Amino acid sequence: MIAYNLQFFAKDGPGGEKTEEPTAKKLDDARKEGQVAKSKEIANATGLIALFLILKFGLGYLGGVFLDIFSFVYGKIPQMIKMGNGFIPIKEYYSLMGNIMLRILAAVAPFFLIGFLVAFLSDYVQVKWKVTAKPLQPKLSKISPANGFKRIFSTQSLMELVKSIAKVLLIGWVAYDTFKDNYQVIYLLFNMPLWQGIQVAGSLAINFGLKCSLIYVVIAAIDFIYQKRKFHKDQMMTKQEVKDEYKQSEGDPQVKGRIRQKMQEASRRRMMQQLPEADVVITNPTHFAVAVKYDSEIASAPIVIAKGEDFLAQKIKETAKEHQVEIVENKPLARMLYYNVEIGEQVPPELYQAVAEVLAMVYHMQGKI
Repeated sequence: MIAYNLQFFAKDGPGGEKTEEPTAKKLDDARKEGQVAKSKEIANATGLIALFLILKFGLGYLGGVFLDIFSFVYGKIPQMIKMGNGFIPIKEYYSLMGNIMLRILAAVAPFFLIGFLVAFLSDYVQVKWKVTAKPLQPKLSKISPANGFKRIFSTQSLMELVKSIAKVLLIGWVAYDTFKDNYQVIYLLFNMPLWQGIQVAGSLAINFGLKCSLIYVVIAAIDFIYQKRKFHKDQMMTKQEVKDEYKQSEGDPQVKGRIRQKMQEASRRRMMQQLPEADVVITNPTHFAVAVKYDSEIASAPIVIAKGEDFLAQKIKETAKEHQVEIVENKPLARMLYYNVEIGEQVPPELYQAVAEVLAMVYHMQGKI
């Protein structure tokens, strides 16, 4: 005989198949761990569209900036050669290159900043704002060869491969289509004046970029739907996981039941300890027993200090007999008091008359009136 564990054959590990919808707590815990349904392609697509649209309307500004840089550079070169007796001094060369880089960065920085803000907003719209450092924390599972092998041959890796191939093919097709429609203009760029060549080349590049961005939008939409479904599937829970989560959040039902039982037992003990102070116990006689006490210095109306049904009612009557507390049978009154007055509460006004008659009879029997 070979020993085996049937749970080994259960789908998705212990607890069986994941058939239950993820709870709010499971989704919140996943978010704290940095796990959200998000498509990186949406940020790429919106960022590219914003970048090329800005370039389309700001191309004239950029062209002017670059022409100014060319004029500045070619105006400086003769001066530097003259200063170096036919050679450009190293110090002057580095100073010139630094000046050029600063001018270029100042010109293009607003465009990239707007692109970054658009990409950031696209992520914010997808997952809202919740900062967590959990994904940055080192985990042994991230450097595990077995887990790395699983990631390489996972569904996510296959999806990334399909996306990459689709991007290459579609962008290649767009590049070919753009070149085919404009190859004559491209050949004429060498014969155009500088300013005209910049405008034509920039227009071709921007149109090509916008077409690629629209392809990214289509890929991003498909990827977003896939990521949403994959995330929902990954967060599905087994019945055992739902039970365990309920125990963690609400407490084990068996433990809560035992606590409730202990509290009831303690409440009954306190009730039985106060019973000897009662003036009278009103009974059904077999099903209900209600102990009433009246002390004008404590309350303006009689107070129910103990009550019980069936077995507890019998215990109340036995304790009352032991402490010589009068027991009066009054079925309607006992039922009304049991169902309408909690322990420690005063008798309601509508029962004053009935309770007063019982107390008067008991006081008369005891010779108090």
